[in-house]
Amino acid sequence: MSLSAVLDKIDTSLPEATDRLLDLLRIPSISTDPAFKGDCDRAADWLVAELASLGFEAAKRPTPGHPMVVAHAGTTGPHVLFYGHYDVQPVDPLNLWDRDPFDPAVEGGVIRGRGASDDKGQLMTFIEACRAWKSVHGTLPGRITIFLEGEEESGSPSLIPFMQENADELKADIALICDTGLFESKTPAIVTMLRGLAKAEFTIRGPNKDLHSGMFGGIAANPLHVMTRILAELHDDTGRVTVPGFYDGVEELPDAIRQQWQALAFDHATFLGDVGLSVPAGEQDRTPLEMIWSRPTAEVNGLWGGYNGAGFKTVLPSEAHAKVSFRLVSKQDPDAILPAFEQWIRDRLPADCSVEFHDVAGSPAGIMQIDHPAFEKARIALSEEWGIPAAYVGCGGSIPIAGYFQTYLGMDAMLIGFGKDDDQIHSPNEKYDVESFHKGIRSWARVLDKML
Repeated sequence: MSLSAVLDKIDTSLPEATDRLLDLLRIPSISTDPAFKGDCDRAADWLVAELASLGFEAAKRPTPGHPMVVAHAGTTGPHVLFYGHYDVQPVDPLNLWDRDPFDPAVEGGVIRGRGASDDKGQLMTFIEACRAWKSVHGTLPGRITIFLEGEEESGSPSLIPFMQENADELKADIALICDTGLFESKTPAIVTMLRGLAKAEFTIRGPNKDLHSGMFGGIAANPLHVMTRILAELHDDTGRVTVPGFYDGVEELPDAIRQQWQALAFDHATFLGDVGLSVPAGEQDRTPLEMIWSRPTAEVNGLWGGYNGAGFKTVLPSEAHAKVSFRLVSKQDPDAILPAFEQWIRDRLPADCSVEFHDVAGSPAGIMQIDHPAFEKARIALSEEWGIPAAYVGCGGSIPIAGYFQTYLGMDAMLIGFGKDDDQIHSPNEKYDVESFHKGIRSWARVLDKML
């Protein structure tokens, strides 16, 4: 039997596949709220039952938090691991939803409900592809491990220990992650670059108490003045970060990737216009896509101090506070950048001021090796399904799981997803287009056909 028979089966069984997704969406598996612990267990049980019905050896595996779901099929040939997460974000503010977030429905070509796009709809595209393959061929397409997490939306506290304890069981030739989207909601994409993240919160202290600005203004050091002066020096006039050694490990784009990105014809005017802006900031010698996907950043995420209540209080504050984060790329080392940033701050303090750092943490960027043959096979499969050349793209955000697969299991990951820019993940009225669900299932069937 051919792939075409599997694709035909996916087409004819889409209503039943959609009903199964709606069943999973009805389970309020909010991982961050202890009140929903039982529902997270129920979602894991639901997935175990579905996978077992397809011939997987599936089990709910306990952790100190919410359970993992691990399933295996096949024993020989190329081995792929598929990762997704069954937990969802809280639904607040509830009054902004047009319907009960856990009473999902198909409305005007979209599947509406919490988790529809992030990530239940996405993980079900892979499961439904396996179901269609089993229905047509009588067997699953090859050696597959499925690994579903229940804590992704609450920081994944159990993930790394579980991966370390079960590394031999989970290790495969490559990991497949379905938690991303189409480029500009239309072009199939494989994410091959993920930015890392380093962050620090710090407090600058001056006088030992808040001061009357009429009595002490001008003669006493003002921590807010000190803070804003220092942060204003974080970038030079061309947009480059001024922390010494910050660009160590930053690599230039390969020509082939740069050409692919140029072919995407990214409309930065619309991208910025949608949020009320028009002029790109940042490094002036870089294209907008380069700045979003392949260049590091330094951003002030919060800044406060002094009196912030109603009216006016002419106080000279004793403390000023800031939160600063860095998006990292290539081989930048957060363990080198964060101490360098701390020293850079200290070097700029006046004699009467001190600084204290807290909540300092970082993780490196992820770079996928696209010379692995699976990447080009998947790119061709996606191009065939969507009728548009699929692209290798970067991701401005940070998706730690891809890096964890590299660090703890020694394998690369392909991030392929079918979400759209307007899916409103983490927000009220989350949705997943029926087209994304349908063509996502067909896409995974094509990918599996080429890889296994």
